[in-house]
Amino acid sequence: MKVKAQLEEERITLPELKEMLMRIEAERRDSGKEMPYELRRSIEHASLLSKTSVEQSRALLAELLKLEKMKPDIAYRIVNIMPRGRDELRAIYAKERFTLTGVELDAILDLVAAHQ
Repeated sequence: MKVKAQLEEERITLPELKEMLMRIEAERRDSGKEMPYELRRSIEHASLLSKTSVEQSRALLAELLKLEKMKPDIAYRIVNIMPRGRDELRAIYAKERFTLTGVELDAILDLVAAHQ
């Protein structure tokens, strides 16, 4: 299948993706269609890596976007990865032109811990 043009782009969190894939899986089972290998693997991957619920991920995303040095793409990465330590969080910020202080890192980690 060739894609000729991209019509729109929307960022979603991993728990939202998991919910969408589960809905597609239920529709296919109800209609009696076979699930392709790629769909099964995508569902397995999203289920394995999703660490929170859709509501909690949206709440965390909203709180992260309120922070001063937070860009939307970084906020989505934090919600998807749910880092547990400063090193994991620093790895997310590795490509940025600024570094976060220990207080800022701890504030982000506290938000993540509150939404797990």
